[in-house]
Amino acid sequence: MNLLHIDMTTGSVTEGPPPKRYKSLGGRGLTSTMISNLVPPDCDPLGAENLLIFAPGLLGGTPFANSGRLSVGAKSPLTGGVKESNVGGTMAKALSNHGIDAVVVRGKAPEGVLYHLVIDGAGKVSLVDGADCRGMRNYELAELLLNKFGENNAISSIGPAGEMMLTSASIQTTDTDGHPSRAAGRGGLGAVMGAKGLKALVVSKSGRKSKSIELSDDFKDASKRFASAILRDGWSGQVLPQFGTASILANTNAAGALPTRNARQGSFDGANKIDGDILAETIRKRGGKTTHKGCSQCVIKCSNVYVDEAGKPITSALEYETIWAMGAMICNDDLDSIARLDFLCDDIGLDTMNTGTAIAVAMDSGHISFGDSKGAIALVESVAEGTEMGLLIGAGPEAVGKHFGNARVPTVKGQSIAGYDPRAMPGMGVTYATSPMGADHTAGFVGGARGGADMLIGMSKSSQVHAAALDCSGLCMFAQSGGLLTVFEALAALTGKLFGNDEWTELGTNCLSAEVDFNQRAGLTEEFDRLPSFFHEEPLLPTRSELSYNVDDLRGTFAVIRKSAGDL
Repeated sequence: MNLLHIDMTTGSVTEGPPPKRYKSLGGRGLTSTMISNLVPPDCDPLGAENLLIFAPGLLGGTPFANSGRLSVGAKSPLTGGVKESNVGGTMAKALSNHGIDAVVVRGKAPEGVLYHLVIDGAGKVSLVDGADCRGMRNYELAELLLNKFGENNAISSIGPAGEMMLTSASIQTTDTDGHPSRAAGRGGLGAVMGAKGLKALVVSKSGRKSKSIELSDDFKDASKRFASAILRDGWSGQVLPQFGTASILANTNAAGALPTRNARQGSFDGANKIDGDILAETIRKRGGKTTHKGCSQCVIKCSNVYVDEAGKPITSALEYETIWAMGAMICNDDLDSIARLDFLCDDIGLDTMNTGTAIAVAMDSGHISFGDSKGAIALVESVAEGTEMGLLIGAGPEAVGKHFGNARVPTVKGQSIAGYDPRAMPGMGVTYATSPMGADHTAGFVGGARGGADMLIGMSKSSQVHAAALDCSGLCMFAQSGGLLTVFEALAALTGKLFGNDEWTELGTNCLSAEVDFNQRAGLTEEFDRLPSFFHEEPLLPTRSELSYNVDDLRGTFAVIRKSAGDL
């Protein structure tokens, strides 16, 4: 195991093995545990004491299908707690090819200084002056850097929003086509990267220290069986490649669970104009791609390339959460404008979910009308321009609500909910409220099950532990149809240690424990584990769904795993 340490204050670069307590960790487990142990919980998230960590998962650098996820971790300037933002693309595989298990960025560059971190094909690491790229948007930046350093590089970068240290700022990562279309969007970690004076990571894909060089036959056999199972499955092998994640929009809307009009409604009249079927039909008719491999090691190919009427690419990929946030949430039924908003967010470097919700709150406050797609586009453009309203949108929904005196803001710990209303999907509400990450659907997805508080809390707990373990492994959440037992076989073959359900649960539990411990010391106690009051007070139209639990029911949700991270 090898860690690469970058000190932005001094410009020093060091590389070496980690302390023993980190050697069995990867992905989110590594980022969250290091942050819990090494970052002062009361530090300024945009200060020199915060760490910004990029870590592939335990299966990173192997040929195991869909193992190319990257965990990016720091203390979040949005939530004030620990944050892991998970992203696909090409960076995790590129780092793993160099035998790098994590890049740990500390300190801050001197004022006015901007760097790129470059790792070339021979593994040489250097900080390169990036002053000429100041203010540059991500697509122009990626093209420039690939021309300068070669096309066989992975790039993770920030746009103007990150440089301005806005709390909805994303870190964009290049896909297999070299486009910065994959977002580590949640938690405002682009602002942390900007505060450190780091514009981009540029990493050659030609490293020669990949784990795949020394893999056993047992691992290779498990890898083949896992990939085959994924492709045989109806969801991951057929639906996702044809329709992508947008395939779930119609059913979510039919269930009355699609947050619409700033979560005042659970269904959107224009849903049939933006759902997976019409998205795929539009892409095919215009000559785009409904099936597209955006991430290293991916066999599912759930990405797409959305093009305009002339066949010119607008964005890739147009996903469910963005279609919800820039569509139903703001009552916009125009796919072209949703695609344009997605591109702008990737280009400027913004989380589409937080940004779409911020626009929804602005609309709810009367700043512009619901359904005004041109006004929404102008608001996103204004972020890059640095106008007063643009800075508010870039700061997220709570900043917008505070500015307009509107308390109806669908966030938890500062972060917007996802495209599932907790009144219609109450298990998701438990995850939103209690996850150390803030409102985050991938932190513990619970479907449409309804029941009492104890049942829903139990389902969310189990799902959050499982999701944390999945993030530690570096696996895509859509690849679970490959079978966990096969994942266990691969991890056992990779580590040489027994690995089963108990070890998987321990992996997730220890990760969550480190996160909960850090948040408590940072002041994010159980008092912050709550949904906004309107979710408890207003039945959701048109189904009149209501929550089956109250704030007190959620107290102590994670007492069973709450322990000192120092004991891990």
